[in-house]
Amino acid sequence: MEVISTQLPEVKLISPKVYYDNRGFFVETFQCDRYAAHGIGPQFVQDNLSYSRRGILRGLHLQYPHPQGKLVSVLQGEVFDVAVDIRVGSPNFGQWVGETLSAKNKRQLWIPEGFAHGFCVMSDAALLTYKCTNFYHKETDMNLRWDDPDIGIAWPISNPELSNKDAQAPYLADIKSAQLPPYYPKFS
Repeated sequence: MEVISTQLPEVKLISPKVYYDNRGFFVETFQCDRYAAHGIGPQFVQDNLSYSRRGILRGLHLQYPHPQGKLVSVLQGEVFDVAVDIRVGSPNFGQWVGETLSAKNKRQLWIPEGFAHGFCVMSDAALLTYKCTNFYHKETDMNLRWDDPDIGIAWPISNPELSNKDAQAPYLADIKSAQLPPYYPKFS
């Protein structure tokens, strides 16, 4: 597998090794020791599956103080997947990275704890799966405005269909810093 750091170094783009033959293909989508060697994990406790049609945008979602790291893959279709650094004190606070994930390219995106996550569907439909490092915690679930101009995500769609919750999400500047995860620099 190839692991590439994105513009936000903690967010990783993974291209698993795919073995093709006349029967189809085989790909190992997760192996704990191999992924842990690249800082992906530490442990996954929940798997989620999401189906959406073209033009749907889900996000930006986060949990704090029960944050979730997410390993995102697409089983059918194509999405533009986004991570936003919302860690208070981070040198990359408010910055985002986006990658195209599809059933065809078989890429994965590792979004660590402390980042908001969202995606929009670019194909007729998409089936997205993601492994989570923490359980869903309804009481600390929150979201962030998908079109926050201070973040400036270059979404590939202009008029997405949103849930009521996502349409009414606050801007990052309107969220108190105590409600967001802190940044812990790594010392080497």
